[in-house]
Amino acid sequence: MPATRLTLGQMRRSAGRLASAGVAIAIGTAFVAATLLAGNIITSATYAQVSATLADSDLVVFDDARSLTEADVEAVRGVEGVAAADAQETFYTELNHGGKSIFQNVVGGASDPRLTPLEVSEGEWPTAGDEIALPEDVAERLGVGLGDAVSSSRWVADTEPTKLEDGSETYEGHELVDKLTVVGLVEDPYDAYSAMGGAAVVSAPTLTQWLDDESGPAMQSTGMASAIGTIVVALDDPAAVESVRAALAAAVPTATDVTTTDEHAEQLVAGMSGGQDLVFLVFVLTFAAVALVVAGLVIANTFQVLVAQRSRTLALLRCVGAGTGQLYRSVLLEAAILGTLASLVGIVVGTALVQAGLMVAPAFDLGVPLPETVDLSAPVFIAPLAVGILVTLAAALAPARAASRVAPLAALRPTDAPSLGKGTGRARAVLATIMTVGGFASLALGVVLGLQGRIDVGLLAAVGGGSVSLIGVIVGAVFWLPKVAAGIGRLVGAAGPSARLAAANTLRNPRRTAATATALLIGVTLVGMMTTGAASARTTLDNELDAQFPVDVDVASTIYDGDQMAAVSGAVVDVVDGVDGLRSTAAVTEASVSTAGEEQWIPALAAAPDELRDVVNTPEDFDALQPGTLLVPDGVAKNYGLEGKDEIELTGPGGTTTLDIVSVDAQYTYAFLVPQDLAAVLPDLEPNRVWAGIAEGEDPAATVAAVQDAVATTDEVVEVTGAVVQRQSYQQVIDVILGIVVGLLAVAVVIALIGVANTLSLSVIERTRENAMLRAIGLSKAQLRTMLAIEGMLIAGVGAVLGVVLGVLYGWAGATTALSSMGDVPLVIPWADVAMVLGVALVAGLLASVVPARAAVRTHPVAALAAE
Repeated sequence: MPATRLTLGQMRRSAGRLASAGVAIAIGTAFVAATLLAGNIITSATYAQVSATLADSDLVVFDDARSLTEADVEAVRGVEGVAAADAQETFYTELNHGGKSIFQNVVGGASDPRLTPLEVSEGEWPTAGDEIALPEDVAERLGVGLGDAVSSSRWVADTEPTKLEDGSETYEGHELVDKLTVVGLVEDPYDAYSAMGGAAVVSAPTLTQWLDDESGPAMQSTGMASAIGTIVVALDDPAAVESVRAALAAAVPTATDVTTTDEHAEQLVAGMSGGQDLVFLVFVLTFAAVALVVAGLVIANTFQVLVAQRSRTLALLRCVGAGTGQLYRSVLLEAAILGTLASLVGIVVGTALVQAGLMVAPAFDLGVPLPETVDLSAPVFIAPLAVGILVTLAAALAPARAASRVAPLAALRPTDAPSLGKGTGRARAVLATIMTVGGFASLALGVVLGLQGRIDVGLLAAVGGGSVSLIGVIVGAVFWLPKVAAGIGRLVGAAGPSARLAAANTLRNPRRTAATATALLIGVTLVGMMTTGAASARTTLDNELDAQFPVDVDVASTIYDGDQMAAVSGAVVDVVDGVDGLRSTAAVTEASVSTAGEEQWIPALAAAPDELRDVVNTPEDFDALQPGTLLVPDGVAKNYGLEGKDEIELTGPGGTTTLDIVSVDAQYTYAFLVPQDLAAVLPDLEPNRVWAGIAEGEDPAATVAAVQDAVATTDEVVEVTGAVVQRQSYQQVIDVILGIVVGLLAVAVVIALIGVANTLSLSVIERTRENAMLRAIGLSKAQLRTMLAIEGMLIAGVGAVLGVVLGVLYGWAGATTALSSMGDVPLVIPWADVAMVLGVALVAGLLASVVPARAAVRTHPVAALAAE
């Protein structure tokens, strides 16, 4: 066909110019592909981290009331298609060896390797009732190895009731010591049990027997002994998930739900973030949408400059007989071919970059499960390809239409700098104003919706509004950006004629100046948005982790004296206080306090306010704690009917006291009071917990282990919980996510550099005769280089400053919309990053002028004047 032959011929003759546009398209689509792949990796890594105890199970049967029984476990195992199923149960026992004692969490051995997150590093799994596998660090602290024996002290309920003086009966208990042989050492690669100090393993029947012994016949007869909340399931055929899921729901009708592991993890993540799946909303939906918009703008900007510069060639084709329809179809076909080829290259490059990242990641010991290979799914392939083709076609529509309408004789006239006609300029100004104002209004609406808890809708409005406003700024840039650049240029005009020429050039061709500046503006806006959003999100997520894990280390008594927890000995307090790596400790008393009249029991903690503020991660929560007050978190007020009350009367063996209720927005499950107020109602109760905070810069896992070692020397039975280790594991997920964002930032910088280099190079090619004329009238090679360098830096600087302002605004708005359910999102401006971006922008403008300037000075003025 003539149009096809014409297109292919044009592409061969314009290979150099098409290559620059193809690079921009490939970079843009690579960015989209890398973003989608990174989003999938972030999602899987986050889900794997928060649901590490579920291991590689295919389905999860769970019950919010923890009322599942061993009979339910057997029912699950009997379902067709189920290869193995285990209840997730834990037990605490005191392990003793050589005068050292550790209160250790114990789990049962898995019936299938897919159902446990633990791995045997040495030895084997326990199978007999007198065998145990210990975490490596626990074995080291106890000083035992394979074949050694340890003592397990546990509480066993009596099988026969004891008669009391009033004739009633009660079940008491006694301590039982088992001798266990260490047959294996286990490691927990993804910190599934890190908050509980790791997990030792006994055989599944042994764990069941221990649980039954502890509950005793009285609780078993009432059904209160059951405490199974989760059953993990491995299937014969993972592809049969849906059919087996339905069968499991029928087999265990009391279960709350039957979900896949990913679905269960999604629910856990949503529960931690105000009911929203922020991983998907932020890092897949929002980030990918931004990548699509940015790639589209870069591609459109570059291709429009390219096609516009060929308008004279297209008009010459009209002179030799080409019809308007042929030219129109030729340009669109060229765009389609270029878009397809460049997009395929971009997909390959983006995939290769992410795969390279996955190959390098294990060397950094991230502590987060990452896949070994990328999963190039259909959306990851189709979305970038569609963006590359459709955006390239859209970018070619206006130039193709303009070229097809040029009169043939217009090609014989000298080429003037394009200008905006009055009608066109007015329409463009109106469109830019509407898009800019409307876009920012939609962005503001998205922020408001996010603050109201409607995050999904808010993000759509914010992303859409931000994209439209950015396009509006770019469309309207031709009216004001050259004037701003020229105004700044006049300030440096005293540097000589080259500087004055550079400033004048920014005004002579507004379209060219705007096109060059917006190429960098897009990249800098993206960089500024990501860095600001990441900084604000990091601060918000750190605050949320502080609220979720307010205390780093908790050392608690495991013995009860009646209804209250027994005191922790002074020896335990002393050794914990002496552990290196702790910033402070606080003696805390846990108690159940009774309200007068209503006879309601409320969980409470008593500690000195100053000590609490020193040890917790959210010290501002206790600013209002003082004598005569009961500090009540919102959740406690709701659960115990204290909402709207101003005071409360507590009663106990020591008497009655009235306290003022002070509400606080905190995530504690206890009310707080000072020790003297607690002593007024419970005078004999002594501190039964020790809270400790880990000093800045100390290794959490090592410090928690040091606390366990110290406590083990006291021969006291206490439980050490290191929530800080679990907090660190979530922090690692955030670090990995931000690391991926930094990698994408590098791609964004490359996009900006390519965009500036492309548009500046094309503009210099367009001015071949103009530059030759300047050379002919006396401008030296050095002055020409200086002129192009100053022009590039002026345009790049203006684009970068505007990009930083827009990026900061978009980044904060996006973070506020997405993370508002977690609390206030502060505006955190990463000044170091901003300064770096501005510096890179100026260098980019300078470097972008090097190649065009070299080409300009190498061409002899006479030859350049004869060029097309």
